[in-house]
Amino acid sequence: MAWISLTTDYGLADGFVAACHGVIARLAPAVRVIDVTHLVPPADVRRGAAVLAQTVPYLPVGVHVAVVDPGVGTARRGVALATPGGTLVGPDNGLLPDAAAALGGVTAAVELTNPDWLAPRVSRTFHGRDVFAPVAARLAAGAPLADAGPTVDPAGLVRLPEPVLRAEPGGFAAEVLTVDHFGNVQLAAPGDRLTPLPARLRVAGRAAAHGRTFGDAPPGALVAYVDSAGLVAAAVNGGRAADVLGVAPGDLVTVTAEED
Repeated sequence: MAWISLTTDYGLADGFVAACHGVIARLAPAVRVIDVTHLVPPADVRRGAAVLAQTVPYLPVGVHVAVVDPGVGTARRGVALATPGGTLVGPDNGLLPDAAAALGGVTAAVELTNPDWLAPRVSRTFHGRDVFAPVAARLAAGAPLADAGPTVDPAGLVRLPEPVLRAEPGGFAAEVLTVDHFGNVQLAAPGDRLTPLPARLRVAGRAAAHGRTFGDAPPGALVAYVDSAGLVAAAVNGGRAADVLGVAPGDLVTVTAEED
């Protein structure tokens, strides 16, 4: 059984996702498709990269298409990256490298330039349908990666800037990486940064419990914990931490021991 996953910022109100499914079905009707999400905030490459990297390790080995592509139609490259855990297809704009690392690292990379692998007419604004979906379908059907285009040096792939993480007296400061559907605030800090801190904390200046899950804080109270991705996060039991803290992705949040 061959698999393709789709992660995009296309939304659900238009026919963009269905068009990508249709292209895949026409070229590789036996392939199964998993929709990871199509609700990445428009053009939010960092959010798309985080969702992709935190999801692909749990998917079947296959071809993972990601399209969050504000530079579509410009000189930015379309690429496919082979890894021990599957193949990633999408724009060379920083969206794919973290997922590649999560799948074991890039073992081969190509630029998607073979016209026989693309739509007969490639739209300047819809490479998901005309470039990435047909490439993914051919790869999932067993075509060799090398036929998609010339080799790319993985060291030359576009990468997003490293998020901020630094030590602070009594704790650390970390950039907000994502805010999920529930308003939980995920920080760019590995869980071991939280482990040595005491039971009572300050998160962005607010009192918080050091817990393992949401119910370790009273209803309406803030808790810092290690989330399912192994990163430090903040939540409100029965509420939205992003609203309580007044933060958004890219903001800096301090997590420190509560002073007696």
